[in-house]
Amino acid sequence: MKLNTLGLNKANVEKEVSLLNVLLANYQTYYQNLRGVHWNIKGKRFFELHVKFEELYTTAQEQVDEIAERILTLGGVPFHTLESYVKHASVPVGENIFDDEKTVRLVIDTISALLPLEREILDFSDEINDEGTNSLMSDFISGQEKNVWMLKAYLNEVI
Repeated sequence: MKLNTLGLNKANVEKEVSLLNVLLANYQTYYQNLRGVHWNIKGKRFFELHVKFEELYTTAQEQVDEIAERILTLGGVPFHTLESYVKHASVPVGENIFDDEKTVRLVIDTISALLPLEREILDFSDEINDEGTNSLMSDFISGQEKNVWMLKAYLNEVI
């Protein structure tokens, strides 16, 4: 078994980097969705949602950076082209969504699509004893679960 400088099995790290790159592509789409709804929101809830979406896209931008830096820490190369993002992303893409409830629904649906990807990485990073990635995914998941709960409450829905 060949270990890298971090003490992790190189073959396992290659697989993990691939998983993280898919997550990165999906996060870039999530980020862009948030920018779009922030810019285009209309209606009676404009002021509160405009601010909330800015908060969410600021966090997403930081998370994109954290994912890319984790990939680099593991010795990989993060995706960095729109072509790669489009090719590897599977989360919903929001286009021409202006209605307050539809924008919130898009954010919930996108986070709900990110969570299984993050849990897959969490399970794999745990399996290969990669505490750094494990901790990162754990933090992402708990924050997003809270966001889903709050956004669903905003729509008067239950989890």
